[in-house]
Amino acid sequence: MMGAPLLHRDDPDKDPLIGNVKVTRQDWLNAALAALKQGGVETVKVADLAARLSVSRSSFYWYFKKRTELLDALLDHWQATNTAALVAQANAPAATITEACIHVFHCNINEALFDNRLDFAVRDWARRSARVNAVLRAGDDARLAALTEMFARFGFAPLEATARARVIYYMQLGYDDANLGETLDARLAMVPGYLIAFTGQAAPAHEIAAFNAYARSVAG
Repeated sequence: MMGAPLLHRDDPDKDPLIGNVKVTRQDWLNAALAALKQGGVETVKVADLAARLSVSRSSFYWYFKKRTELLDALLDHWQATNTAALVAQANAPAATITEACIHVFHCNINEALFDNRLDFAVRDWARRSARVNAVLRAGDDARLAALTEMFARFGFAPLEATARARVIYYMQLGYDDANLGETLDARLAMVPGYLIAFTGQAAPAHEIAAFNAYARSVAG
């Protein structure tokens, strides 16, 4: 079970809280994100979050008018982090299509860049809410558009660019959901083959070496 989230008052890198303020809006959002990822949207309840934060329920209403406003903030966070990160990686400068794909792979190896658990939680939530499903579809469309444009930049015809974008995107969604339990070494050993499958081209050795170094630095 996850412990209580780090509060701004506990974080030496944050400004100290002033007066009677015990938690910030970000603390409420962090607690809600932790609950969403751990137990789904049904666990994002004001009373439970207040207990998690060791504050009264009334402090919630300093920052949010109602629970639905907090839920909207969770969706905004998902769009501003996961979707924005994947789009940015797809748009990152690259000399080759394989290097461009490797930039996208950063999202699958670095949870600080792209939170897979949050993505799964939002997708599960979307099955229960038409409104959330519409937001999810818009996010997927933005990601796929960025990936399609990535392939188009390297000379792939429109239909092929769309097909390859779908392959890399949906494969990665399914790959993470499969929870294969691979070691990092086993996962990295597959990267050259995946790049050939996604692009039809073999990646230069220096691109593979750079990605391996990045992945190992993220893994610590």
